[in-house]
Amino acid sequence: MPSYSFLDRMLHRAALQVVPIAELSFDLDQKSIDKKARDVTNEKHVFVSGLARAGTTILMRRFYATGQYCSLTYRNMPFILAPNLWAKLSGLSAKTIEASERAHGDRILVDVDSPESFDEVFWRIFDGGNYIGKTFLAPHTPDADVIGQFRSYVAAILASDGRPDARYLSKNNNNILRLKAIRQAFPNAVILIPFRNPISHAASLLRQDQNFIEEQEKDSFVRSYMTWLGHHEFGQDHRPFRMMADGAERLKALSRDRIGYWLELWCQTYGWLEEHAPEDAIFVCYEDLCQNPDVWSRLAALSDAGSPDDESNEAFVISDKRGEADAFPELVDRASAIYDRLAGRARRALGL
Repeated sequence: MPSYSFLDRMLHRAALQVVPIAELSFDLDQKSIDKKARDVTNEKHVFVSGLARAGTTILMRRFYATGQYCSLTYRNMPFILAPNLWAKLSGLSAKTIEASERAHGDRILVDVDSPESFDEVFWRIFDGGNYIGKTFLAPHTPDADVIGQFRSYVAAILASDGRPDARYLSKNNNNILRLKAIRQAFPNAVILIPFRNPISHAASLLRQDQNFIEEQEKDSFVRSYMTWLGHHEFGQDHRPFRMMADGAERLKALSRDRIGYWLELWCQTYGWLEEHAPEDAIFVCYEDLCQNPDVWSRLAALSDAGSPDDESNEAFVISDKRGEADAFPELVDRASAIYDRLAGRARRALGL
């Protein structure tokens, strides 16, 4: 997250924490745009969603680099729900900050124009009580009115971009909780679900949890900021996905400071997605994405993303870190079986 002054922090608190202010900003923004603007319902938007550290950010940035898409960026902060009004009132277009490595310490550089996972603010403000628990996040089934509001929100984001042919690009890991609602809102959207070797993935989740706990101990605003944005993947306000009735008990039986906890979370998340993701959602094996250029080419073609040569200078890189996974052989076997099934499904979907 960027470095914020005291006044910046107070503005973020008002815009993101105080629900009536957030709702009012949304309503005013909706009234400010042309109601006869293009209908974005049937366009081929792209939604990238998976468990954190699955390669979702780098995949989203590769799509964004094609120039075909509009996404929320740090310029939209903190009035995320009012992209048109805030651009006019704030003069953010004149702001620049030097690109710096994001808090994850993963060599991904961000500046005010970097696309980011901000549309979760919409779901938290308008329907948070239906999926955000005190200690978990549950599968989410928003009603038709909320889905319609989300469709209007995406239209407003695209209106703020100004390009008549730009499509929406979202990277929101919490969307795995509501993929069927995303499909209902946008029937022709491309839904991509990245997944990664479960051992290296779990090791990465463990490192990031420890990293953010340390950062939040130094600065409590970091915890509040992540909570306002709906980021409960790691840190002091970690709230795991609860995909099954006994999921919480299984996690409680494991220590969060060991890789077994994160392997269990991986199994619960991707085991559930294997059964409940929309049939036309495309699973994306991160290792294949790194090793086989045809994966990106076919994803770009399926999404009408333009030439696959229009790509960022950020490479897909495999990590082979195992952590202490050998201490959890049953979890490793369970996760490996899910991974193998998803990898086969992913390759078949792309004709590989």
